[in-house]
Formats: sequence, structure tokens, C-alpha cells
Amino acid sequence: MKTIKALGCCVLFFGTMNFAVADSDVRFEHGRKPHADKFSIALIGDLPYSPAQEPEFVNLMADLDRAKITFTVHDGDFKGGSVPCKDELYQLRFRQFNDAKHPFFYVFGDNEWTDCHRAAAGGYNPFERLSYLRSLFSPNDHRSMGKKQLPLDRQSPEFPENIRWNYGGVLFVGLHVPGSNNGLTTRADFKVEAEQEYAQRNAANLQWLQDSFALAAEQHAAGVMLFVQANMWDFIPAANLTGYEDFIVALAAETKAFGKPVVLVNGDSHYFRIDKPLPSKLPSEVKDSEFPFIMPWESSAPRLQNFTRVETFGNPNSHWVKANIDRHDPNVFSFEEHIVEKNIAP
Repeated sequence: MKTIKALGCCVLFFGTMNFAVADSDVRFEHGRKPHADKFSIALIGDLPYSPAQEPEFVNLMADLDRAKITFTVHDGDFKGGSVPCKDELYQLRFRQFNDAKHPFFYVFGDNEWTDCHRAAAGGYNPFERLSYLRSLFSPNDHRSMGKKQLPLDRQSPEFPENIRWNYGGVLFVGLHVPGSNNGLTTRADFKVEAEQEYAQRNAANLQWLQDSFALAAEQHAAGVMLFVQANMWDFIPAANLTGYEDFIVALAAETKAFGKPVVLVNGDSHYFRIDKPLPSKLPSEVKDSEFPFIMPWESSAPRLQNFTRVETFGNPNSHWVKANIDRHDPNVFSFEEHIVEKNIAP
């Protein structure tokens, strides 16, 4: 396993603002005490995509089992968009996630349900696939997957996939924000139902986001790390991003009000990166409210310094990102890329 550290870039991302939190200021949900002042977690997503990549996923999971990490988060798309959405494949992933040595968390991607209408994916009803996904991966319990488990909170019986948990004075939040324009890109005969599903889920996501930041403030959390599947910024034309506008604006407002380090982890475009796509001014503070949020790479506006986006590796690169968390560090989060040697392409 090769390890390339990226600590310096993270200091740059968060700047020199002092976000350190005193021990006496930290409170924990349900009276829990801090698990550790320093710990590391693994971030993966967008894999495995095909039968040919299954052995690489086995190598990756074995690498994670050997790693000194506290838990793993998969940020969605555990199959390719053109791979049939069969029950048997979903059940295999469920077993693999639960066989992990460490606690394992998972947020839903578009390939698991939204894109199942595609002929190559089996021509399924995407909403039936979503129902099955929830029944399998988000049962009526409050535990992570994995051989070792951690407690978590679920938003509601209607949206059990929206989760959060507090570990070591940091709040972790999973939200159901998939690719394919947040589920709006679908077959014509599913369009009406897709718009209805989106409206309900988007409202739930916005509420979960708001409630989670309120909880983080109440707990005096040192930082917040969010997990979604979608890359909400990096597609052209911008029309492919309309399903994310509400979420991005709310995320910016909550992050700015929170004032401490916030990290958004996503997959979707299969390109490992660490950047700062949110501008420092909210839409209400600029003349053109869409421009800097929907197409940030065209904007020279100053960046929101306490916000960082991390995109995980994905097909065809079966590797992982290590996030190091230290609630006494002003930056709280730093990152390392971990290359699984057995998965290096010849």
C-alpha cells in the first residue's frame, strides 16, 4: 500500500482561522463521552462497477481491514450504471459491507436506483428499486454495518437512509443526494413520479441539513463532515445541475453560520480531488444568485474558507482516501490518498 500525504493542502484550504474547541465546550448526544481526540476514517465510492472490478474491490476491502481506521464511508454507486440492478447484486454488496472489520456506512447513489430505468441496467422501475434499497440497507435499526458497529440516528421511516452520528466531537451526516441531476434525469414515462419523489426527498434533505447543523452547534462539535453521492458542481451544461440549487444554497448558508470546518465528501465523477467550490458570499449578497454557485470554476469570487469538498476515487481507480480528524487541530480535517498496490493498472 502506497501512502501519499496531503496535509499541507488542507492547512491552505482552511486557512489560519482558529477553530480549536476547548474540552469543556464539547458535549455529546445521549451523554456519550468523546471516543478519541484523534482518529482516522476511510472514504470510498463509485466502485465496484463491473464483474471485472470485483477482485479489485476485494483487494480494497482487505486493505481497509488492515488499516488503522475507525470506520469507512461509501459515498454511493456500488455498481455501474449499465450493470443490471438485480437483487442478487444488492445482497452481495450488503454482505460485503457487513463483512468489513470496521464499522461501515453507506449513502445511496444514482446507479442503485435512479438509473435502473436504463435498458442496459435491466429496465427496472427506479422507485421500486429505491424501495428495495431502503428495505435492505436502511432497516428499522440505529446501527452501522460492519462486524463492529456504531450507533447512528435516522431521519424518519420515510427517509431512513438519511443518517448522522457523532464520533470524537465531530458530527458526521449522510444525505440522499444522488447524481443524475438529483434523480430528475429519467425516462419520459417516469418523469412525473420522479418530480414528485424529488420534491419530497429534497425537502427532507434540506430539513436534515438544517437540523444537523443545529445539532452540531448545540453539541459544540469541532467540525461537520457531510456525505452525498452527487458531484453538484462539475458538469456542463449547468442545466444538469438544477436539482442541486436548493441544497447548495442551504449548504453555503449553514456552513457560513456554523463558522467551523465543514467537509463535503462526494463521488460521482470518479476523480480524486480536494477543492473549495463554494464562494464566500451567499446568493442574497450578490447580483447574480446562480452564477457562483452553479458554475464556480467560472467565478473569481473569494472562496468560503471553512468549507472543503473532497471527491473520492472511483472506477477505474480502486483506491481510498484517508481522513484524519483531530478536534484540537484548528483545521480538524486533513487527508491522505491511499493507493492499493494490487489495484495499480499495468
